[in-house]
Amino acid sequence: MKYVKNLVCISCGESYEASPTQYLCPNCGEKGILDVQYDYEKIKKEWSKKDLASNNDPTIWRYTPLLPIEPNSVKPPLRVGNTPVYESKAMAKELGVSTLYIKDDGLNPTGSLKDRASSIAVVKAQEARINVVACASTGNAASSLAGNIASMGNEMRAVIFVPERAPIGKVTQLLIYGALVISVKGSYEETFYLSEEAINKWGWYNRNAAINPYLVEGKKTSSIEFAEQLNWNMPDWLVYSVGDGCTIAGAWKGVYDLKQIGFIDKVPKLLGVQAEGCAPITKAYKSGNDLIVEKENTLADSIAVGKPRNYIKAIKAVKQSKGDMVNVSDNEILNMMKVLGKKTGIFGEPAGVAGVAGIKQAVEKDIIKPYESVGVVITGNGLKDIKNAQKSVGEPLRVSTNINELYNLLNEYF
Repeated sequence: MKYVKNLVCISCGESYEASPTQYLCPNCGEKGILDVQYDYEKIKKEWSKKDLASNNDPTIWRYTPLLPIEPNSVKPPLRVGNTPVYESKAMAKELGVSTLYIKDDGLNPTGSLKDRASSIAVVKAQEARINVVACASTGNAASSLAGNIASMGNEMRAVIFVPERAPIGKVTQLLIYGALVISVKGSYEETFYLSEEAINKWGWYNRNAAINPYLVEGKKTSSIEFAEQLNWNMPDWLVYSVGDGCTIAGAWKGVYDLKQIGFIDKVPKLLGVQAEGCAPITKAYKSGNDLIVEKENTLADSIAVGKPRNYIKAIKAVKQSKGDMVNVSDNEILNMMKVLGKKTGIFGEPAGVAGVAGIKQAVEKDIIKPYESVGVVITGNGLKDIKNAQKSVGEPLRVSTNINELYNLLNEYF
């Protein structure tokens, strides 16, 4: 890894060699989340915006100098990244902000932002010469891992542990990709612990993003890409839904990297959004106390994490950006799924649009000012959770084949 210096524990500051399987600080246990350190001065000397502009690769690999991979490592062929950013005047008006940019990461190959992390996991597993990669997931991390491994067309295999509440659409996607899927009769927390035991017992590569420090580096490409697509002019706020804490931590890491190498001048504030029914990180952030484990009581399955592992890094990200956190109800999420779809043509899953619902609440609470610009990432595609999408919009109109009946029905709408 040309520009990686080492790994540093965010709790005690101890440094470690950046080997592919160095996951946690052994001195700090679960709180020993590691952070990848880069030689920014060397990157500044050898990589510029001009170099990036001349790079025809549209995927996340265009940012290789800021990624913890060997330059010649074999990469999954799926085209991860380069998801579109839209400016929506209609949604800006709806939410009460001056300018709104929406990045649709549901258009990644397997339908979520998690492809950014899983592609890194596949590369790191190969660097470690490990053919089986495993994770616990409510769906998106799992499907992204399974899809990226399937794309390799080699002997690599994905082993996926999902809580039994995982939406059937996401589980089916895993099976289509040929993953070994293990449905666990328990919560996400219990599923996670079982996956960790199995990974340790059989020596599989660990794709759990809250444990593996390299995967946050993949997720940071969403904010790096956002900046490039906006010609390096960042909005006042960047908004992400929050579950385990890895995604918003990655968003901050991307912004931090860009600032260190001089690609951006303005650093956005981060707004983290959790579901009311499962908001341990928000509560820890607001109270200043240590995290208290919660039950997973929300339909936004992708962010229903009662015991998040990366909460320390997430809270640090929000604080360092001078941002904030809010919680939104399931009803607010369902309503925003419908509003977003109707006003933009973007179909996001519940967790994917939680961030948009959070903007509305943040404006109402005077956290985000009406004159400020906002960027939000839709983290997952609505087709992954049709059941809850149906809850947000109801049933279609029903009519017989009689034109007069249709005429009478349409009179109520036109």
